[in-house]
Amino acid sequence: MKRKRFSTEQIVAVLKQAELGLPVADLVRQVGITEQTFYRWKRQYGGLESDQVRELKQVVEENVRLKKLVAELSLDKAVLQDVLSKKFPGRRS
Repeated sequence: MKRKRFSTEQIVAVLKQAELGLPVADLVRQVGITEQTFYRWKRQYGGLESDQVRELKQVVEENVRLKKLVAELSLDKAVLQDVLSKKFPGRRS
């Protein structure tokens, strides 16, 4: 079975349809997802508006970028400490 990727805007639209009274069983069949996926989306995105979803997406992207930056800087620090300890064997960090 081919796995579909839904944008956060599409997910919020599906959740809004459920809030308007469309039965969950009909909605998940129409969209092509499982009930488990629907309830996971509801737990994660429930109560969000589309502008909040965009903001959430931006924050997540920035978080990923910052984590990558911290990892790179930590690696640079470890390499520099290793070089320093080899150059001056008696020095403690």
